[in-house]
Amino acid sequence: MSPGINITSPRDGDVLTRHDGTETAEGLTLTVRGEAPGNGPIHVNGVPATQEDNSFLCQVTLSDRHTSLVAETGEARDAIRVFWNQASRKRYRFSIDDNICFLKDLATHPGRYASLFDHWYLGFWREMNKTFGAKIHINIYFQTDGFTLRQMPDIWKSEWQENASWLHLSFHALQDKPDRPYRNASYGQIAHDYDLVCGEIRRFAGEEVITNTTTVHWAECPKTAITALRDRGIENLIALFDVQGYDGPCTTGYYLPREQCAYCDTRGAWHDHETNLTFIRCTSVVNAVALEAIPSTLDKRTATPHTAEMLELLIHEQYFRKELSYYQPTVLEKVKAALTWATDKGYEPVFWSEGFLGTTS
Repeated sequence: MSPGINITSPRDGDVLTRHDGTETAEGLTLTVRGEAPGNGPIHVNGVPATQEDNSFLCQVTLSDRHTSLVAETGEARDAIRVFWNQASRKRYRFSIDDNICFLKDLATHPGRYASLFDHWYLGFWREMNKTFGAKIHINIYFQTDGFTLRQMPDIWKSEWQENASWLHLSFHALQDKPDRPYRNASYGQIAHDYDLVCGEIRRFAGEEVITNTTTVHWAECPKTAITALRDRGIENLIALFDVQGYDGPCTTGYYLPREQCAYCDTRGAWHDHETNLTFIRCTSVVNAVALEAIPSTLDKRTATPHTAEMLELLIHEQYFRKELSYYQPTVLEKVKAALTWATDKGYEPVFWSEGFLGTTS
């Protein structure tokens, strides 16, 4: 930003959709707005802008996925970079955090499970895929209570691979405790933990189930450390950006400051050019909502065109486990209620790793 000119809308890193302008076969035409205290002519990407007092606006058409918008007046110049999410539409994904128990079950008693889906947990998620077409992304730990992923047999590897079109696995953390394990993490710590988890996933389930999207445990990690994931192929991170109802920093938005988190909660996705990571807004943590309140909660969280475009539904494994204090007797019904709402509202199941954030264009 130059002292003489400032683009105020869109913002650097915005992932723009049909709701930000007029989308045609030629591109996305949108209004670029800004401030320029001065009387000289203003151009945005060479197009003359309309000026009034200290503000300006200009119609610009984006034809590429990634575009620089450059506003100039005299010697003053401001530039931002934005993405065009071409052919965007209402779409959703269902992810599950904190997973390790079902893998321990499989590894401890492999003879009980001729198929992965003979296990009640994976059987339930396959039912959700068959009933709703849901695509399921499972974020897993490396170890818990004397069990590590090294003990997970590869006898179901072909079955994991055959179902990779709707069932993915990815890194979440080394283990569940302590809480917020990556708050002050180093590059080396998260690189080590990611390599442990994904190395074992490749061994027992195959490369096919690993994609470019994950959620780090507690959605918290310093900028210098998070680049370890980008260096390993992660492009998209899920975060909880809702800062309503409390003061202080957002502690589930990785390294992003509160103001940026609040802004990200108004859109489906935002890209940080410094780390080259795209942050996807979690719409709802389903286990944190009462069963009867799921429809109204999702209505509220998708009340604007931008918050309604990408729907990320998230839940945690421990709420499915009857032996744990976290267990919720209604958890299966909560999942079905969220998926029913998404289906009834016309959302299409996708993985964010498909094409560009679930779109093929």
